[in-house]
Amino acid sequence: MASKKHRNPVSEAASPEQSGGPPWVLIGGILAVAAVAALMLYPDSGSETPETAVPIDAAGEGAGAAAEPHAAAPATGAEQASVEVVRPDPDAPMPPLPFIPNMTPRPAEVIAEAYEFAGRNPDILEFVPCFCGCETAGHRSNAHCFVQSRNADGSVEAWEPHGLGCAVCIDVARDAMQLQASGATVRDVRAAVETKYASRFPRMTPTPTPPAQ
Repeated sequence: MASKKHRNPVSEAASPEQSGGPPWVLIGGILAVAAVAALMLYPDSGSETPETAVPIDAAGEGAGAAAEPHAAAPATGAEQASVEVVRPDPDAPMPPLPFIPNMTPRPAEVIAEAYEFAGRNPDILEFVPCFCGCETAGHRSNAHCFVQSRNADGSVEAWEPHGLGCAVCIDVARDAMQLQASGATVRDVRAAVETKYASRFPRMTPTPTPPAQ
């Protein structure tokens, strides 16, 4: 009786090529494809192409983009357009001057002179700025510190009480009155007033430019 031949499990084990074994080639291919896809979807940050830099001009703004608008600076008196002013007849009647109380920054006669000068000389004070900050009340010149409204012929319709209690308004009008009496032109009056007050007070009304002589 022939003896049964024992099998060696090791020697008889099929090779990977024979049995198909673990599909290493297939697994490797899948891993390679996955790696390529990962690189395409999530590229390394160090290899990322930088964005094109926007050139900077002398003002520090990008030349490739629209610059943000800057806030406009408040216009000075010299930047304002000139206006036409109707000078009233020298004999035109004026309404009674506003009541001048006892506690005022200047004597009553000085205040009255300033009001009368403003009422009769809009062709001067309409082009002379004020420096007391009254532009916040809508004033455009020293004339508006004393005259609230005028008639069509240029005569005073109503007085502005603001000038009663403001030393700056009164002093500017008085200086303009004295300069005009000395023969100064409107432009000379304007220049002299600005020279005297602009360095002392930081604010000025947006006063129109005096007309050419």
